[in-house]
Amino acid sequence: MISIAISICITGGLHIDGLMDTADGIGAGPSKQIEAMKDSRVGAIGVQSLVIILVLQIAAIIKLGFYAPFAFPIAAFWGRFSQIFAIENYEYILNKEFGSIHQKYWRGISQEIRPSLIIICIGIIFFLSTTNLNLSNTLLLVYCIFSGLTTSILIPHFINKLLGGHNGDSYGAGLVITETTNLLLLSIILVPN
Repeated sequence: MISIAISICITGGLHIDGLMDTADGIGAGPSKQIEAMKDSRVGAIGVQSLVIILVLQIAAIIKLGFYAPFAFPIAAFWGRFSQIFAIENYEYILNKEFGSIHQKYWRGISQEIRPSLIIICIGIIFFLSTTNLNLSNTLLLVYCIFSGLTTSILIPHFINKLLGGHNGDSYGAGLVITETTNLLLLSIILVPN
């Protein structure tokens, strides 16, 4: 729970706020979604989404136990990749003539992903150096990597379908949902019982 609180404090709760605003927008329906997302008040669906995400994250962390320090960087990497994927591939839905600040300073997916790739490569090297490199461990690593890639592409895609594009809030929502999904997948993969 401390790790979740630290993550929220580091970002100033920005991604969690995006999750709640996006959930409120989706819940309001197509005709009122932008209005609901811009509203500074949090609606019932936004609060419910926060509670569900926190419960799922806590459950995954408890199940991961010893493997949690290995799972955090993987989940964080794919969460941030989901944002980069969304910025690269989907239209910005607010103030279209100016775009988002993310897109204004966009240098392309290959430039944006480099810092995260360095961190994930260090994690992979650490994993390979601390385990016996057998077929089972190699398949486990490949499965962990590709399950993250799949979720980091599908989640922004589904958010795009629901909203008709992305904005700052949906980037944060995609990050939180992708991280949570990956923590759950890793808890199932690494601790199957």
